[in-house]
Amino acid sequence: MTEIILDGHSLDVAGVVGVARRHSHVALHPDVGIRLGRVRERLEALVATGEPVYGVNTGFGRLSDIAIPPDRLSELQVSIIRSHAAGVGAPLGEAEARAVTLLRANVLAKGYSGIRAEVVELLLALLNAGLFPHIPEQGSVGASGDLAPLAHLALALIGEGTLCRGREVLPSAELLAAVGLSPVVLGPKEGLALINGTQAHTAIAALAVADARTLWATAHVAGAATLDALLGTPVAFEDRIHRVRGQPGQVLSAAVFRGLTQDSAIRDSHRANDPRVQDAYALRCMPQVHGPIIEAIEFTEGVIARELNAATDNPLVFEDGSMVSGGNFHGQSVGMACDFLAIALTNLGAMSERRIDRLVNPDLNQGLPAFLAKDPGVNSGFMMAQVTAAALASECKGLAHPASVDSIPTDGGKEDFVPMAMGAAVKLRKVVQNVRHILAIELLCAVQGLEFRRPLTSSAPVERAMATLRGAVPTMERDRMLSPDITAVAEQVERGAYEHIVADLRVGPLY
Repeated sequence: MTEIILDGHSLDVAGVVGVARRHSHVALHPDVGIRLGRVRERLEALVATGEPVYGVNTGFGRLSDIAIPPDRLSELQVSIIRSHAAGVGAPLGEAEARAVTLLRANVLAKGYSGIRAEVVELLLALLNAGLFPHIPEQGSVGASGDLAPLAHLALALIGEGTLCRGREVLPSAELLAAVGLSPVVLGPKEGLALINGTQAHTAIAALAVADARTLWATAHVAGAATLDALLGTPVAFEDRIHRVRGQPGQVLSAAVFRGLTQDSAIRDSHRANDPRVQDAYALRCMPQVHGPIIEAIEFTEGVIARELNAATDNPLVFEDGSMVSGGNFHGQSVGMACDFLAIALTNLGAMSERRIDRLVNPDLNQGLPAFLAKDPGVNSGFMMAQVTAAALASECKGLAHPASVDSIPTDGGKEDFVPMAMGAAVKLRKVVQNVRHILAIELLCAVQGLEFRRPLTSSAPVERAMATLRGAVPTMERDRMLSPDITAVAEQVERGAYEHIVADLRVGPLY
């Protein structure tokens, strides 16, 4: 298991996935403690002067004009955490909550928040002990950062609220003590430093963009299998076609499809006597649709990768002792990127659903049994699977409406333009889940269709995909409940079982 070393500058999406999902061990780079100590000294010197500093010896937001006396500065930092822990709704899952904790530790390690090293160390200790905060997913508009979600994380550090270990949800003080940890006593600015930033929505986005790459690769495997099951032609994937257009994602996608469809005996069986000149768009134009989707994924990952290591606190503390208020906590960049990726993945799912329809529709499926049933009429086969895919695709289209174009002024008008970035990230997560299930349905239908073409075989990569799927789900001989089958294949998709098939092609710069 790879250890992740946090330095505030080099965390990437793969590192987030490692810590969030695989429980990689986390440690601070040795230089971080020195840097944090130096900045903390500057902050404490500034506090000693009595000069008004936002959030250190003043109130917050609309209350920033109220001065706080020196003997109440610690109380101020605890109060902001308690008052801002106003989230509602379902809690983030373990992986997302761990990702939030990791990202918050990394931005604090960057050294512009004025926080002590021991506070950051406690965040890492939670991760390494297998604990994660109970964070309701609703309540953030992504301005002044994800205040409510991060306040729920901060509560755990001061021994209030709740912490989780597996399925256990216990009072934070109790669970901290159980693993030999103690709550932190906050000093000036440390409460504000813990809750001010973009880490909740960025954490969700980071995991979603990693999943999006898996979906993109899987969609190629599913599309290639469907093409062969429908006796389609890979001629439309010829490199010359895509080179003359010049869109790099399209060129890459076509190359992946060529690798997946090469040397198919099913294709050879109808090459000479097929009267069709070209296939429907859902087959022929897969590179033209899948291509811009990988470009959207790469763009989004670039935005997120920068945000993972961004200083998003306010005010920022610099090594010369100055504290400067700004707005780096505003989540517009990640919010817009999440909306963009949700639109892109919605197209991936919607096109997959159209291929599913062609597989089951007896008017379109090139002689396959109606709804891929072995005894149509008595059995309905995959009829309802296509209906489920249609429902998911339709839901994605609603979720693709951007959240980041909305704004409701908050904090008495002080925060008068907000990005709704948390909403964008949560919507993206749902689109990812929906598309995963749509692709699972396409794989189930395509493999069933290919089995009706036996004894002819598909290409080696598609045959590998068939074997992978049949390792989890048997052939449908007669009607049975489909939900467990869809779930089983969706779990394969999530684990990257079909992504590996594309990776092994060694096509292009991505794999």
